[in-house]
Amino acid sequence: MKNSGIIVILLICMSLLWIGCADAHFGMIVPSDDIVTKDDDKIIGLEIKFMHPMEGHYMNMEKPVRFGVIHMGKRINLLDTLNQKKIQGYSTWEAAYHIRQPGDYTFYVEPEPYWEPAEDCYIIHYTKTCVNAFGMQKGWDQEIGLETEIVPLTRPYGLWTGNTFRGIVKLKGKPVPYAEIEVEYYNKDGEVVPPADPYVTQVIKSDVNGVFAYSIPKAGWWGFAALNEASWTIKGPDGKDKPVEIGAVYWLRAQDME
Repeated sequence: MKNSGIIVILLICMSLLWIGCADAHFGMIVPSDDIVTKDDDKIIGLEIKFMHPMEGHYMNMEKPVRFGVIHMGKRINLLDTLNQKKIQGYSTWEAAYHIRQPGDYTFYVEPEPYWEPAEDCYIIHYTKTCVNAFGMQKGWDQEIGLETEIVPLTRPYGLWTGNTFRGIVKLKGKPVPYAEIEVEYYNKDGEVVPPADPYVTQVIKSDVNGVFAYSIPKAGWWGFAALNEASWTIKGPDGKDKPVEIGAVYWLRAQDME
């Protein structure tokens, strides 16, 4: 009986550990502004990291494989502009970009695979965000050809709190029916205290055509992560082939109407 009690306690501890580790991960690109006007600073800052945005827990992020921007159909490699920044002892990245021309700028990042021992898999989040410049609203809905991505069906800037964001989840350029999408608020200052675990990560699903919708309840930055399993594997630390979770992640901001 004594041994049985110990086993039960160990199982409970392991389950709690798994729950803590299995919370939603999000690749992040958060610009200092999502709309640049002629009167604004033309140099925007970009935070690139991997974390649990609602809870403020960071994970280590190696230097990305790809980091760039697409503007008016032109793709620009920005990998060499990244600077490492340590937060809570974890590696994150930052960059600055000079906005010179009107139009929509879609920034994107492809990270190195992240090994998650709690889930016995690797994680790769292909992440995007859009910045509009000088009033020309062109390019925000352009698909940029990532392994998986969310293509906006709602213009992803100039959003009021309460607006509904719609997007389509794609994998290898094709819509993903009934994809699971995790949604989290970037609780940067820790001001939001979720009353229970289900409030940390909202979960929605796309329809048969890969389309999803979400009404934004609070001003700030929101992340959408559509998760799928890759068609390939990666050798794990034990030398065995491990599955790869690939996420199509999109970040956008809403503001209160004053």
